[in-house]
This record gives sequence, C-alpha cells and structure tokens, in this order.
Amino acid sequence: MSLPSLRLKANADRRLRAGHLWVYSNEVDVTASPLNGFAPGDQAILEAAGGKPLGIVAMSPNNLICARLLSRDVSHVLDKSLLVHRLNVALSLRERLFDQPFYRLVFGDSDLLPGLVVDRFADILVVQLASAAMERNRDALIEALVQVLKPSGILFKNDSAARDAEGLERYVSTAFGVVPEWVALEENGVKFEAPVLQGQKTGWFYDHRMNRARLAPYVKGKRVLDLFSYIGGWGVQAAAFGASEVFCVDASAFALDGVERNATLNGLAERMTCVEGDVFEALKELKSAEERFDVVITDPPAFIKRKKDLKNGEAAYRRLNEQAMRLLGKDGILVSASCSMHLPEDDLQNILLTSARHLDRNIQLLERGGQGPDHPVHPAIAETRYIKSLTCRLLPNS
Repeated sequence: MSLPSLRLKANADRRLRAGHLWVYSNEVDVTASPLNGFAPGDQAILEAAGGKPLGIVAMSPNNLICARLLSRDVSHVLDKSLLVHRLNVALSLRERLFDQPFYRLVFGDSDLLPGLVVDRFADILVVQLASAAMERNRDALIEALVQVLKPSGILFKNDSAARDAEGLERYVSTAFGVVPEWVALEENGVKFEAPVLQGQKTGWFYDHRMNRARLAPYVKGKRVLDLFSYIGGWGVQAAAFGASEVFCVDASAFALDGVERNATLNGLAERMTCVEGDVFEALKELKSAEERFDVVITDPPAFIKRKKDLKNGEAAYRRLNEQAMRLLGKDGILVSASCSMHLPEDDLQNILLTSARHLDRNIQLLERGGQGPDHPVHPAIAETRYIKSLTCRLLPNS
C-alpha cells in the first residue's frame, strides 16, 4: 500500500517521540501536506519536519486531533494482519487478569487501536467504532475478531455522539452471527444479563468492576441506596454481598426492569426496591420521608462532557453528593463515583469535603478506586484515565 505523507512542523515530533499518540492540526506543516488533501479514515506516513518517518497514522483531517498513531513501524498499516496482532496482545492481558470471558477486550488508544472499543460477553462481542479509519476497515475487523475469538455473534453498537465528529452515521446492527437482546455475564461472582441492543453504551459498564467488588465489607447487613442504578451493577451486587435492603433509583423504567431481572436471577428480588424518577427529585422525596441509609452509592452519567461544562458539572456533583449525604445515618458510607474525564480526582475529593462541612459532618476518605485493568491507562494520554471512585465515611461533627 502506497501511502501519502503527513509532515510535521519543526519540533512538533517531540511529544510523539515522548510517547504520545495524537497529532494536532496546528502541528502539521500544511504547506508540505495540506490537511484538505486527506479524507477521514485515510492512512498516512507521519514524518518529522526533516522527513524522517515516525509511523503510520489514521487521519481525521477535519478535527483538532487530526491524526492518531496506529504504528511506529511504517510497514504496519491498519489491516487484518495488524488487527489480529493487536487483538491477540489485548486478549493475552485480559486472559491473565480474568478467569471468565467477561471484560473490555479493547480500550481504544490504550490498546493501540484508536477509535475501537470491544466488550466481550463470552461468545458475544459488542463493538463501537468511533473513527472513520475503523469504520473503513470494519470488514477486516470482523474477520480478525472471528479469527481470534470465534464468537457466535458480533454487534456493532455505533450510536454514540463520538461518531458525529468523524462525519459518520449512527447505527446499531448485527455484523456476524446472532446476537440476543440480553446477554449473560458474571461479575464478582454475581450473575447478570445486559441489554446489549437497547442498553446504554455496550449494555454494561465493566470499568467499575473492581470498585463494585470493594463494596462487600461495607454493605453486609446494611441498608443501601444506589443512585443512577441502571440495571443494578452496584445495587444487585450490594444485595449479593449481604445488604439487608437495597433501593435502586433511576429515571429509566427499562433500566429498572433490568434491575428486577438481575435481582431475580440471583434470588435477591425480595431485598430490592426500585424507584423510578429523576434522581434529584427522588432524593428530596426520600429526605422528606425521613429515610436513612447506611450506604449510599452515587455513580451518575458524566456531568462534565466538555471543558465548557466544568462549572455547571462541578455544581451538579456537589448537589448530588450533598443530597446523598443528607440521607446517611450517623456512621454512614458514601461511595462517590465519576466518569467525567474532565473532573480530576482531587476536585471530586474537594467537592466531598466541602459538602460534608456544609452539613457540619466529618468525613474520612477510606478508599480510592479507578477503572479496572481491562481499561488500561495510556500514561501519555490523560483522557484514557476517567473513572474515579471514592469511598468515604461520614460522622457527626462531635
């Protein structure tokens, strides 16, 4: 394959040589290699200002991040061969980590496959393509996935907003075999079924696996409130770990049907109560009803999706956590999570401290959690580290 060149400005290669994988449009020598000469999804040979090859990139010429490094070896273009190799490398890590085939198999840039996410539910794969390069190579990807994993079904869940920036249409379709509406998985010894066709993202959130496992010592024999519960990842596991009663709150009736489905699957239905409605309104109603809980879990959707949302998002996190704290007993546990990449962990910690002091309570930070190792962080790309989970103890101010 003969590829065009993408030439960088002088010294613009320093960040890439230091380990980063992204090229910004203002780093490109547009005289030598005009960005309008590339189409989304094209591959190119990235060159330093002096012409030395730095690797192969996938082009997104209309975006601020106009190229992403696929390989530092110019002989390794994105094709079935490279996909098979990278999938095998990713698989070797997950098989080392987990004794059952339920995990995120590919996490984009961190697995050197930018624009690709693959979640594995045994022999069902749910795939998200967020780049034009991956979309263009979808047939090769299907062949590679079939060769490496021999699945019975592959679902393309390409309905996220990330595709808009690449000029890609949104769609959901079965790409291979047969994919049922609900697929089985097991996490921390608890059985679940995830709605891969109609659910959020890929149908399940493997990223909090380790944080949910840490619930066990805090919830046994306790009354638990799970906010933004989705299909019960936190709440059903809390019940399985011995909670006496679990309230799951979510605005989606479909999600709460999933909670009931998964509670029943584990013989826990009698300990679960589902509350449908806006979480903030539900918190007010629970406070008015003088409800108290031993453990409250807040795992909301990203309140800060873009940097310009930072101020309003921080206010939403404070409002949520403060209202959650009002429902905690005298010696209560708050698990406060965030999937907002733009909210640093220290800022979430400060929000919790401020909220506790506003309520005249003392707070102890007991545990810090991040995303599981099937969501590896690329050290040069802060955006790949997005999950925060802080477990805190709230005590009276005396």
